[in-house]
Amino acid sequence: MEKNRAVAAPVTVFGAYGHTGRFVVSELLDRGLTPILSGRDADKLRALAAEFPGLDVRPASAGDPDALDRALAGAAAVINCAGPFAETAPPVIEAALRARVAYLDVAGEVEAAADSFAHYADRAREAGIVVMPAMAFYGGLGDLLATAALGGAPAADGIDIEIDIAFALSSWRPTAGTRGSGQVSRRRREGRRLVYADGRLELRTDAAPTGQWTFPAPVGERAVIGEFTTTDSVTIAHHLSAPGIRTFMTVDAVREVLAPEAAAPEPVDDRGRSAQTFLVEVTVRAGATRRRAVARGQDIYAVTAPLVVEAVSRVLAGETKAVGTVAPGEVFDAHAFLTALAPQHLSYELGAAEPCG
Repeated sequence: MEKNRAVAAPVTVFGAYGHTGRFVVSELLDRGLTPILSGRDADKLRALAAEFPGLDVRPASAGDPDALDRALAGAAAVINCAGPFAETAPPVIEAALRARVAYLDVAGEVEAAADSFAHYADRAREAGIVVMPAMAFYGGLGDLLATAALGGAPAADGIDIEIDIAFALSSWRPTAGTRGSGQVSRRRREGRRLVYADGRLELRTDAAPTGQWTFPAPVGERAVIGEFTTTDSVTIAHHLSAPGIRTFMTVDAVREVLAPEAAAPEPVDDRGRSAQTFLVEVTVRAGATRRRAVARGQDIYAVTAPLVVEAVSRVLAGETKAVGTVAPGEVFDAHAFLTALAPQHLSYELGAAEPCG
């Protein structure tokens, strides 16, 4: 992996003491970048700083614009790791716009990511900055896999694309942040479920479909829930003509994440990762051809850190194709990006194009 491409200015991590934020802080340091520790709880920030001596601590809450401005002063970018993102993304993006620095977040909330794309595209472009929502396991990874599988040519030809994304998690112990974000989303949906269909997000009251999905070895055939809409539908649809994006999640993982008694992730290695493993299979159909891309790894929260830090490193190095509110597959070479993360952070396989059966 190419490291230390951009070391000129520090990166503010908002929500640095959270479960994912701590992984992001460690990943930035591993790459020679300097995190600024920020978030609303000053005591937790100081405790985190004791583990990483010498880092700047700048308490700030989403409701305090002046404190957010101080948190971003002198930074080159901000990574927002503090959910619920429906509440934190707008004020932190506003602060990034005022400071004219790049903004990235790890939002798993579909509506929050969609709002960021919808509300800040023009202003981010005018400010000349990158705003990149959902640069995480959900959102960023699926978008990169789909873009890599597509290869670019069919989109240029105006061919509609169908994309299937299937997630197999060995378990899903939710963090406090995941629980909080889920509660916000459920209140917003008022008992309905969110589905991406015919090129747009819509709310439905019927039951989600179920079925079987045959994953690559060693996972094999598993029961899945269909229309398990994730932020991948938002990031992919932002830049690809893909009216058909279907998402599937293993049934056991859905049961676990929704269980009231589900325990939080527990570290099992020196990097703080849990024992959870994941496999993401993306199938892209464009015209008469089909291609698959697969990613495997350990701990969906931990792998978010190299995803978002790789992205911010490329943004700071000027390796983006555009500014504005963007998806990773839109502005990065998706295949090169994923290859850069392998094999240290995940395994990545890109199959050959084959005719649709």
